[in-house]
Amino acid sequence: MTLESVLLFAAVLLGASVLISKASERFGVPTMLIFLAVGMLAGSEGLGGIYFDNPRLAQAAGTVALVYILFAGGLETQWAVVRPVWRSGLSLATLGVLITALAVGVFASLVLDFTALEGLLLGSIVASTDAAAVFAILKSRSVRLKGALRPLLELESGSNDPMAVFLTVGTLGLILATSRSALALVPAFILQMALGFGLGAGLGWLMKHLLNRVALGYEGLYPVLTLAMVLFTYAVTTLLGGNGFLGVYVAGIFLGNANFIHKRSLVQFHDGLAWLMQIGMFLTLGLLVFPSQLVTVVGAGLAVASFLIFVARPAAVFLCLWGRRYTPREKSLVAWVGLRGAVPIVLATFPLVAGLPKSEMIFNVVFFVVLTSGLVQGMTIPWMARRLGLEAPAEDPRRVPLRLDVPVAGGTHLEDFILPYGSPWVGKTLVTLNLPKDSLIALIGRGEVFLVPDGGTTLEAGDVLWVLVSEASLPRARDILTESLAGPTPSAG
Repeated sequence: MTLESVLLFAAVLLGASVLISKASERFGVPTMLIFLAVGMLAGSEGLGGIYFDNPRLAQAAGTVALVYILFAGGLETQWAVVRPVWRSGLSLATLGVLITALAVGVFASLVLDFTALEGLLLGSIVASTDAAAVFAILKSRSVRLKGALRPLLELESGSNDPMAVFLTVGTLGLILATSRSALALVPAFILQMALGFGLGAGLGWLMKHLLNRVALGYEGLYPVLTLAMVLFTYAVTTLLGGNGFLGVYVAGIFLGNANFIHKRSLVQFHDGLAWLMQIGMFLTLGLLVFPSQLVTVVGAGLAVASFLIFVARPAAVFLCLWGRRYTPREKSLVAWVGLRGAVPIVLATFPLVAGLPKSEMIFNVVFFVVLTSGLVQGMTIPWMARRLGLEAPAEDPRRVPLRLDVPVAGGTHLEDFILPYGSPWVGKTLVTLNLPKDSLIALIGRGEVFLVPDGGTTLEAGDVLWVLVSEASLPRARDILTESLAGPTPSAG
């Protein structure tokens, strides 16, 4: 096949994926299923006839894609928003993943004639949730969740991949006898997570100062620099014994909550890159699967998917949120939004690469579980939110292309803040905010209307506030405008 033919296939696959995903929004089909379907149709058993059976290459491509997807997720995570729920979110991301893996592992060993370790391996692979898939559905269907549910789901699904990776690799080591015992995994877990968090925070801080102090001659070079720094963060963290996925996610959070030059354009660049990585990863994984083999695991796949959706996930959520200030309805919605995505399929390539006897069955079962989760949970999330009475009444606030890209040394930034539901400032006038003297609310976005405010303007839930503020006063302004989430859920985290 010539280079031109390869490029033509790539262009057609990417373009078709994007265009079909737009049409799928009308029916609420998760975009990940569209990308997987396009990959399968292009495969050797589909219309495209492209033969691809290289799990090692798929694993490498998936790893690189996950690195940039996790970094982009961290970059867009507002710490002030997720801070009130960080305890609950991290509990779900660690203990919740472990409970899910153990429950599915026991079920698989009893039903699928797996050994205990093989069952745990399968459970570990399917234990994490997919943030991109969940919020793509919420955004495409204009669904807003009440209270602190969205920050909780954002933090959990964005941070639970490292735990799933650790459990998968650790269990695989036990099966291959490269790890001495399960107890030996405990200090390894502590070391990996500690190094991942510490190096991620440190390198995220370094990214900020490097971006602000280096004077590149062209703005287009800044995205290239961040690309290199993200790969550097993952590689260094992993080589030093830390969890590289946690490292890039934490680095993204630290950088995204700091002030740096060209911030708006860099965030947009990495958002687009994350979409490209998701499409490429799902297409590759779609090519890797052989649909004829899925038929042989329909019974096993349905059994595991049903147990995961209706038993393991709800049990993990209710146990992790026990004693916290969430209602049974809120816990039920969190359990239902445990959508499985790309990470389980990528992790399912690990047994294939290792050459385990039941690796093909594990891969096909995982693939079937992801498809089932996307169809059953993904298509019913908006309905479930309305059924449980947890859908907020207003749509996502509209944003406008306001930009103020000036160096930090210039002293002024244009920041936007969303006033959440339940905020203590709802119904109050701007003058009561008591913002720093060198800050100014320049514009308010309210639905489809934009207001030029004055001191007597009354704030409403869902308002987008564009604030001109100095670097020195930004922390104080952020505290005032984002303390609102702590109001409705003071001890939910």
